[in-house]
Amino acid sequence: MRIKDEIANWDGKSSSDIKTVYKRHRSNKDFISILIECIPEIELQNGATWLIKHCLENKNQASNKETNTLFKLLPQLNHWEAKLHILQCLPYLVISAKNKKKVETFLRENLVDKNKFVRAWTYNGFYQLSLQHPEYEEEIQQFLAMAMRDEAPSVKARIRNILKDAKN
Repeated sequence: MRIKDEIANWDGKSSSDIKTVYKRHRSNKDFISILIECIPEIELQNGATWLIKHCLENKNQASNKETNTLFKLLPQLNHWEAKLHILQCLPYLVISAKNKKKVETFLRENLVDKNKFVRAWTYNGFYQLSLQHPEYEEEIQQFLAMAMRDEAPSVKARIRNILKDAKN
């Protein structure tokens, strides 16, 4: 069965089912590219982005071309889970000078998302952006300080992890 068909048949809940899709297709050299091609199809976004995240977490790498395409598709992410998955991918991706504005725009839009998980990982995304592009560092420190005053406790917990990581 094709990857797209398997993602389309996924119930959106079963982690064992989506992991089975990963196990079945992870050796395909075009796996990440195929997943990125799924993103414009709204009904495939959550599964495709989860698989991209899982792939990167398992020490696979996205090529520059794949990363460029993924960042170009950021405005097409519609569901909070798809956004969250991509935010969680940022530590594994190179944000080139060419892509930093796209990533910055995506992050700024998600800072005010109603979903606390998306906001929490958006702060982490800004931190990742500042690691790769130090010109953002001062502004990110201001964002983190404001968030520690104003955000929900769950978001603050993520920010404490960021601040702890920044000290190490």
